Amino acid sequence: MQLLKYQASFRAARATVSARRALEQGFTTLRDLETEGAGYGDVGIKQAIEKGYIPGPRLLVVTRAISTTGGYPLEGYAPEVEVPKGAQIVDGPVEARKAAREQLDHGADWIKVYMTHRSWIDAQGHLFSQPTLTLDEIRAIVDEAHGWGKKVACHAYNGLGLRRALDGGCDSLEHGLELGDADVAQMVKQGTWYCPTLTPYYYNWAPEGTPEGQRDRARAALHGPSFQKAMKAGVKIVFGTDIGGYPWTDSIAQEFKRMVDLGMSPADAIRAATASPAEMLGMTGEVGVIAPGAYADIVAVPGDPLADVGLLERVSFVMKDGRVFKDASGAPAR
Repeated sequence: MQLLKYQASFRAARATVSARRALEQGFTTLRDLETEGAGYGDVGIKQAIEKGYIPGPRLLVVTRAISTTGGYPLEGYAPEVEVPKGAQIVDGPVEARKAAREQLDHGADWIKVYMTHRSWIDAQGHLFSQPTLTLDEIRAIVDEAHGWGKKVACHAYNGLGLRRALDGGCDSLEHGLELGDADVAQMVKQGTWYCPTLTPYYYNWAPEGTPEGQRDRARAALHGPSFQKAMKAGVKIVFGTDIGGYPWTDSIAQEFKRMVDLGMSPADAIRAATASPAEMLGMTGEVGVIAPGAYADIVAVPGDPLADVGLLERVSFVMKDGRVFKDASGAPAR
């Protein structure tokens, strides 16, 4: 719908509303992981926030994201009909490196790649995910990004695509629905960050008994144990939402409760959204802490979130860089 019918100006206006919603929920810094066909629009939103034209979190953006032919929607149209794609499509390490260069040149703070695409239940009853980039392709992207002093986030569900992401040197693994013991050990050894984004996999399940419904339930069933395995092994975990995978009108902070329900302590869940991502983003001492020299970012909730992490869904005060954006009554500041 948004690729075929929504103008760029409409999408920018909608993003402006979403940015404010994120800030008012207490999220003062965000890594935004691609524009879904809106080109470099996230760079413009970031600049508008920085220059004070619109309220929103401090943004680190990835622009277009990268996948391969057959590895991203729109799909299913007649071959002779050219339709837009939600990511930049590359084939081969030369094209992959060039795409990374283009995105970095146009303002990307991170590079985002899709290492898996669609998934289904195979004949053996296992969750199977279609791999996308080859090892040579992802290595070219990682090498280029690291040469610019930037990092690479890899969308990967499981299987071959996930293993290629790790072997290719990705800096953060997004989703990771099914992590094997070897995957977890490699993540610990390499220092790979894990951004599980639990929440969207509990939304909009297809009817039970359908192939899509079986897939949706398998994703959720595998995801929780993978999160627990990673947590037990000491993988570095950061809070993430995959917002857009569920409505912006819903609470982003519901992810805290899902992490705690799977065994993470409230304190660790809060760290996963503050000090830990600050380290991942190369912003230690700037964000994620209240300390001399850091940005004056403070949120408040009506109670003790260590006793009830659900209180983080009811943020009543938000300050970003010393400016109050939501006052103690919970109303947006003027």
